[in-house]
Amino acid sequence: MITREPVYLPPSDTRRAELGRDVLDLVCNCGRALLLLFSAIGCMRFAFQGRSRDRIVEQMFSSGIKSLGVISVVSMFTGMILALQTGIELRKFGQEVNIGAAVMVSLLREMGPFMTALILAASVGSSFAAQMGTMTVSEEIPALELMSIDPVKFLVMPRLIAMAIMTPLLSFYGCILGVIGGGIVGSTQLGVSWVSYIDNAMRFAENKDLYVGLLKAFLFGVIITVVSCHEGFATRQGAVGVGRATRRTVILSFLLILVVGYIVTRLFYI
Repeated sequence: MITREPVYLPPSDTRRAELGRDVLDLVCNCGRALLLLFSAIGCMRFAFQGRSRDRIVEQMFSSGIKSLGVISVVSMFTGMILALQTGIELRKFGQEVNIGAAVMVSLLREMGPFMTALILAASVGSSFAAQMGTMTVSEEIPALELMSIDPVKFLVMPRLIAMAIMTPLLSFYGCILGVIGGGIVGSTQLGVSWVSYIDNAMRFAENKDLYVGLLKAFLFGVIITVVSCHEGFATRQGAVGVGRATRRTVILSFLLILVVGYIVTRLFYI
């Protein structure tokens, strides 16, 4: 069962008891989120049956294509800022030609997936949480269960597949725009020609940087979907609860993106 009645617990008598209850609640929420993820993975065998394919395409459009505008602007200026700040320091040593490598590697490894994930967490993740939370407090989720419609298959699985596909694609798209933005700054403000910029970027960037960046983006997309859907299903207390679930989704997604990004970099580069 996705929905569950809130458990009443008497007030804690001591600080230690309150801390223990918070830890227990954290463990329970992590376990429920993992069960939700495994349930959604188990439902993927139905991804191309019935109307599931249409729902997946719809989610890919709403979560990916509609985010192109803000991702384009953020990625372009991220590349420009990286090129400008790096070029200012490298020019002190006469090495401003190397800004191409700095921008390309930084975007592929970290900044591309990171900025894309933050944008999607703030826009798409909060939207998922608000939708699920509204359906939960208005008792639409229990209604689906009473009609023998699996909410995970109907709601979570299409969103999980859509985000797992679109986040790496948007990350790669953002990296391309970031490199273009860095090249514009290099050629107009730092005296680095486009040929030297691109040659330097392609020479030092490796396939591993691209693959690790795409892996991070894939993991970030899964994290955003699972956190937002879990928080939405756990919503209580009407409109106030929906707002609280949306806020918790954004905060938890940001924290997990930072932690998982560090762990992946640690595993592959050290």
